[in-house]
Amino acid sequence: MSEPNVLLATQGVAKSYGPVIALRSVDMTVRSGEIHALLGANGAGKSTLVKILAGVQSADAGVVTVDGRAVHFRTPADAIDAGIATVFQDPALIPDLSVAQNLRLSRIDMARFREWLAWFDLAQLDLGALVRELPLETLRIVDLARAVARNPHVLLLDELTAALTADQAERVFALLREWKSQGKAAVLITHRLAEVMRICDQATILRDGRNVAELATADVTEHQLVEAMLGASIAPTGGAEHSRSERQFGAVALEVRNLSARQLVREVSFAVRAGEILGLVALEGQGQDRLFDLLSGNRQPTAGEILVGGKPRHFSSPYDAVRQGVVLVPGDRLIALLPNQSVQHNLATPLFGKLTSWWRIPRDERPRVNRAVEQLSIDTRAASQVRRLSGGNQQKVVLGRWLVSGFRTLLCFDPTRGIDIQTKREIYSLLRELAAQGAAIVLYTSELAEIGLVCDRVLIMHGGRIVDEQDAARATESSLLTAAHGLEAPA
Repeated sequence: MSEPNVLLATQGVAKSYGPVIALRSVDMTVRSGEIHALLGANGAGKSTLVKILAGVQSADAGVVTVDGRAVHFRTPADAIDAGIATVFQDPALIPDLSVAQNLRLSRIDMARFREWLAWFDLAQLDLGALVRELPLETLRIVDLARAVARNPHVLLLDELTAALTADQAERVFALLREWKSQGKAAVLITHRLAEVMRICDQATILRDGRNVAELATADVTEHQLVEAMLGASIAPTGGAEHSRSERQFGAVALEVRNLSARQLVREVSFAVRAGEILGLVALEGQGQDRLFDLLSGNRQPTAGEILVGGKPRHFSSPYDAVRQGVVLVPGDRLIALLPNQSVQHNLATPLFGKLTSWWRIPRDERPRVNRAVEQLSIDTRAASQVRRLSGGNQQKVVLGRWLVSGFRTLLCFDPTRGIDIQTKREIYSLLRELAAQGAAIVLYTSELAEIGLVCDRVLIMHGGRIVDEQDAARATESSLLTAAHGLEAPA
């Protein structure tokens, strides 16, 4: 039997963003008639590699070949012309245009597009509808149908099924089996290992920007895939005790009951007490961002309820959530800052309702603001405007404003992402100080090592559901990553 043709390959592909190395000499081979999984923990380099293959970014070094020919993609159109179509995790559609208007920009065969919509039972979709008015699962199908209608040789699918119903996911699998039978190929980026074992033939595993293994899925178990991603055997749960002293918790500050949002958040329930730091761990695309949107008033749930201080609440907007005592500290610190204002004015923003004019901090509030500046260890003489601070110090300002305000419930979404180790430690200390003052904190982090340093308990989210709860003092990176992939810990 002849060897299948190599449709897509990378050799020595490397990519850096300033001092951060995202990919280190990555090799990957995708053959005709093959469904190939691209696996790795958060930050392993999967998204960067996909962007290079899709023509969104250029590699710093290495070679990409398509059907044996070396290619260099300067734009996404170059990748499409070479026979590679990509469905990104976030729909690549312009929200204020209709579906039809988006398609007119896409150079696709409309008859084929409609055929694939029908495959997914969406033949009656109103193409005149604005993209922003359609549910996420519909947009993912529109994106997929658009990609397949281009009749590419290789499909790149980034966490496609995360937002789909079970029936839609089954139709995707049927499409991929049909794709294989035609001698084409697909690359699946997913954290759902059950899907990998079911539909994929090969798996390339990235860790810290390197490809550490290429495996035939028929020869491995799900746990072995996790071990390869982690770089260590999966041991039973057990770890060091917290070095910090145990805190006494107060009454339940925030509780959610069966909170849901279509397919992205599914019947989530938990409670966090005053003085407690509750961690949340999830791999990319498992619904954690949508959960924080629901808790902060950015989006509305389709079912379930939120209770603050034991009373049911409805948040019509983020401002309404803040008014009722629930504050979001976003992962993107820039959207939470007034970049052209001083550190003091940024710290005082929760007090705006008390200000006689928005730029003037009342005399009786100034000592509190100045104490917060000292506690944050920020030299305000060197930077009169927040935009001139380092990213780590900017994040300290975002968190520090709640020292000034006295808000009791904080939702922190990946607050230490992309900052240096020393500043991370200062932020850990700040979180513990806020908890010691009685704040209830829900902390999502993409860095598993943070859980044991900061949190009291940790919830693990997979497929939009809370699938496990662990004592943060005893949780290990292995136990968290195993649960985050929807697996049970080995006995």
